Amino acid sequence: MRIMFLNPPFKFKISRDSRWPEYTKSGTLYYPIWLSYAAGVSKEMGFDVFLYDAVAKSSTVEETNAVVGEFDPDLLVVDTTTPTFHSDLKFVERLDTSALVVLVGTHVSALPDMPFKKSSRVGFVARGEYDYIIPELARNINSPEKVKGVSYRNGKTVVHNPPAEPPSDLDKLPWVSKIYKEFLNPDDYAYALARKPMLQLYTSRGCPNMCTFCQYPQVFSGRKFRARSPEDVVAEFEWIGNNLPEVKEIFIEDDTFTIDKQRVERICELIEERNLRVRWSANVRADLSYELMRKMKQAGARLLVVGYESGDNGVLKNIKKGITTDMSRRFAKNARKAGLKVFGCFMIGLPGDTSETVRKTFELAKELDPDMAFFQQAVPFPGTEMYNWAAQNKYLVTEDYSQWLDESGRLDFLLDYPDLPREDIARMRDDFLLHYNFRPSYITKTLLRNLSPSELERVVRAGFGFLKFWADEKLKRRSGARVQPSERQS
Repeated sequence: MRIMFLNPPFKFKISRDSRWPEYTKSGTLYYPIWLSYAAGVSKEMGFDVFLYDAVAKSSTVEETNAVVGEFDPDLLVVDTTTPTFHSDLKFVERLDTSALVVLVGTHVSALPDMPFKKSSRVGFVARGEYDYIIPELARNINSPEKVKGVSYRNGKTVVHNPPAEPPSDLDKLPWVSKIYKEFLNPDDYAYALARKPMLQLYTSRGCPNMCTFCQYPQVFSGRKFRARSPEDVVAEFEWIGNNLPEVKEIFIEDDTFTIDKQRVERICELIEERNLRVRWSANVRADLSYELMRKMKQAGARLLVVGYESGDNGVLKNIKKGITTDMSRRFAKNARKAGLKVFGCFMIGLPGDTSETVRKTFELAKELDPDMAFFQQAVPFPGTEMYNWAAQNKYLVTEDYSQWLDESGRLDFLLDYPDLPREDIARMRDDFLLHYNFRPSYITKTLLRNLSPSELERVVRAGFGFLKFWADEKLKRRSGARVQPSERQS
């Protein structure tokens, strides 16, 4: 059987595998990570496999259809996410192929009934981590009732088989870097935070932290933390250095790379023991000691992405973040002392937020002074605790997912509170972005800390993207393009 894994075309260069799937002016574009891992598993199991990223190639619907036709798959695995869902269904309807279509991703994992109600062309949904679900389905294509983790149509009813156990021994998964090398071009991908070309991979899956807004642990990978061995991780790092020498940075895309701190220490030790000259960055939590950060820096770590989220401890408790503002302060101090760059993520419009707590968030951001800061509105993705809370309290502006992106391809302002209207959230977010990034002290610090050619290129690329974003936002404000709160669903 021939299996094709497809990141379908979209009008914006959107990163479907991002926790924040939207178009970014900084040029960020994620690899199709989950499709790539699944393609690797199916290939190892003997299937004829092809992976195609229509977004990275800026392919039209017609061009993508031609690529599908040329490979002529029996099974077509199509990635989808909440803001692209309606567009992806339209694409599936226009497919000129006899292949059976399987939808995958966070959105259909949370709402597996939805695609069957809206399209007769969808044959299956693979829920959650689908690395092994896809080849199992291929082997039992005429008996889908045998395949755990699959939803399918049986006459006029939709059947949801019991969930599949996610992979437990992650060392058995093929290295995703080998799949990238075979099917993708690293030059097509970028991360505003990382040096280019970069490469993304997972060293663990699942996150035991209870953040109410985070979609992947709640609907896709689960709360159970599973990790690759340090030896397997470092061996892949070494392979990348030998076989993809153009890659300047590896980004560890784990929900939280540092859950198991002893494991992180061992990874750092092995990198040094093997004398690998590798640069890497990772998503972490604001609970790291200076000593661990120092070891990470010595082993080639360049930047840590951390979710500070809020400057108010009450709001942090509401979202079950499990950190406090004092922990954030210690983290920032230790990272600076260790010589690590920090990308700080802050959210506006979280449960319990008021104009006062949002201002406290901005004041904390200035105090922590991360090398890069991301101020974004809270978005309640389907299947999350925050989504259910917002829907029950009628704070959602719309549940029409085709309206979740604005006209420039960015996630819109989807929450509207009695004491914090969405217009205020939009204004404050844009003001914070502007005032944080245009502080003379910040501009001076950024230039002085990024004098090397590779860092300067990254800063200039991200800077031009931010300026374009800021100009677009000002134009939208003047045109009054945003949906008004009166359109909130009742």
